[in-house]
Amino acid sequence: MLSSHWAAADSAETALMPGKVIEGHAKYEDECKNCHKRFDKAAQTGLCLDCHKETAADVRSHKGYHGRLKDNECRTCHTDHKGRNAKIVIFDKTSFKHDETGFILEDKHKTAKCEGCHKPKLKYRETPSKCDSCHQKDDVHKGKLGLECGNCHDAKDWKKSTFDHEKSKFKLAGGKHADVKCEKCHFDKALKLDKTFKEASKECNSCHRKDDQAKGHKGRYGEKCETCHNDRSWKEIHFDHDKDTKYVLLDKHEKVKCDSCHLPAKPLYKQNLSTTCVACHRKDDKEKGHQGKLGDKCESCHTEKDWKTTKFDHDKDTKYPLKGKHRDAKCDTCHKSGVAGIASKKPLEKLETACVSCHRKDDQEKGHKGTYGAKCESCHTEKDWKTLTFDHTRDTKYPLKEKHVPVKCKSCHLPDKQLYGQKLETTCVSCHRKVDQEKAHKGTYGAKCESCHTEKDWKTLTFDHTRDTKYPLKGKHIPVKCKSCHLPDKQLYGQKLETTCISCHRKDDKHKDQLGTKCETCHTEESWTKTRFDHQRMSKYPLLGRHALVSCKKCHTALTYKDASKECFGCHEKDDKHKRRLGTECQDCHSARSWQAWDFDHNKTDFKLDGPHKKAANKCYDCHQKPMDKKVLASTACGSCHDREDVHNGSYGDRCDRCHDGNDWKQVKMGTIVPQK
Repeated sequence: MLSSHWAAADSAETALMPGKVIEGHAKYEDECKNCHKRFDKAAQTGLCLDCHKETAADVRSHKGYHGRLKDNECRTCHTDHKGRNAKIVIFDKTSFKHDETGFILEDKHKTAKCEGCHKPKLKYRETPSKCDSCHQKDDVHKGKLGLECGNCHDAKDWKKSTFDHEKSKFKLAGGKHADVKCEKCHFDKALKLDKTFKEASKECNSCHRKDDQAKGHKGRYGEKCETCHNDRSWKEIHFDHDKDTKYVLLDKHEKVKCDSCHLPAKPLYKQNLSTTCVACHRKDDKEKGHQGKLGDKCESCHTEKDWKTTKFDHDKDTKYPLKGKHRDAKCDTCHKSGVAGIASKKPLEKLETACVSCHRKDDQEKGHKGTYGAKCESCHTEKDWKTLTFDHTRDTKYPLKEKHVPVKCKSCHLPDKQLYGQKLETTCVSCHRKVDQEKAHKGTYGAKCESCHTEKDWKTLTFDHTRDTKYPLKGKHIPVKCKSCHLPDKQLYGQKLETTCISCHRKDDKHKDQLGTKCETCHTEESWTKTRFDHQRMSKYPLLGRHALVSCKKCHTALTYKDASKECFGCHEKDDKHKRRLGTECQDCHSARSWQAWDFDHNKTDFKLDGPHKKAANKCYDCHQKPMDKKVLASTACGSCHDREDVHNGSYGDRCDRCHDGNDWKQVKMGTIVPQK
């Protein structure tokens, strides 16, 4: 139903069609939808471009005539249905704007006919825009300058050129080339044309070869004329040998002609000339010079200013400066085969700089006969062979002092070995071992002789036991001989001796080790018998009073000293007049100041003496009738002394002091007087 409906619609539209379409659209005439969209005129242009693809491409890229139009609706210019033979392209040559095609018509192109460029069988859009497409027959350059005619020509006048030679690789400005006609340089002999500009060579020689042959260098200096000449004047030369080459011309070389060095047999630029002096002056050297014996480096001594004047300085230019008498020596004295005037053809020698290389004979005949080696400069100078500069103290690690100074070298440096081949020991014993064995310590004191002796005098000793060891010698230790302590069966420096007194004086110890080994506590090196023992400070028994005057033997019967008692009774038992009745604590009453003066105060005891007891103060034995010791004391009870006087016969006990006091026996504390029997 639907398809039949559309078919009916197409038939109706065909029936209503205003007229036949053009021949090109005839095959689409029965299908209106190819060009029209119902009720949408704006879509018509898109349908046109769907078929006309080239035009569509121009529109999309904004190129060509259609791409540059502001109104892109096809129906504006093209309408159909006007018959098979109708022209639907509205084209008015008089009003057509050619600028909109992208090719602007200027100058003589404006008067040119359209068919002059647009060929009958080509579409307008297919017409090429290159000059060559129309003017190929007019190209006098025969295509050799390419197809970009617009680089030099314009549409105004074909014969007038806008070409600027200064923008080319060969500039004409500033010289005589600017006045030369083009055909003088640009001429094609094969084509007999003078317009093939691109064929022209930029080399001077391409135009001026005849000039070079007739008036110039005849081809000997090559084809790079511009190196020396310019286009202002042929005779004006700007070449500077100093700046433009690696070989600067100095002094007499400045006046030399080019041909003297640059031989005419070869072109100038094909010669790789050597810059050595001998390359040109070898003949001069053979006939008047060194005959090749001093090598090729002439510049080491000579300059371009004057051949005879030399600048060679042996001091500055070699590693061997000439000093002293060497300055007066002739060159051939050392350079046997390398000095002018000698017939030898050997090359210049590389001489040794060692003195012995020239003076070996002098050393053998008048010198050391080779025993002191080859370093002559260590002692001698070029000024005088006999004057010595060697200073043993300054130049070696072993300074010579005192009696070593006058000793001859060979006394230490034996002649059977090279002087510098000997590495001598610097120990005294390396030379004086025999003396030590025969006259001295026989090796018992080791090899460090310098610890005690000096070079000034063998017998004078510098060793100071106090300064140089950790054990200073004092008193009677000073005159003691070394071997008394340092036994000869061991090396002196191999012995690590003890510094305690007992290590040497054990046999002398009268205390038999009972007072220990610290002898220095009491004794000094000044005298063994004199002691510095302080009984007050160094013992537990200070000596007071008369004890300070008592000799040690009085208390210390043996030299062990530790046997003495600190108790008075230990020494004074025979002197005790109390016969032990007052005990052995003598110090309670007596002091060391005086035996007879006593300081006992009975009132400081538990039994004070008062009343009649005071009369008995000096009659100790009245109460103290039995011997006493430290722990047993006299009783303080009254009955212990007054038991015979007790009228109570002991019925009231022995504490009489309860009723009686010491002032009056008859007076009782109860207020009654007891009658005496």
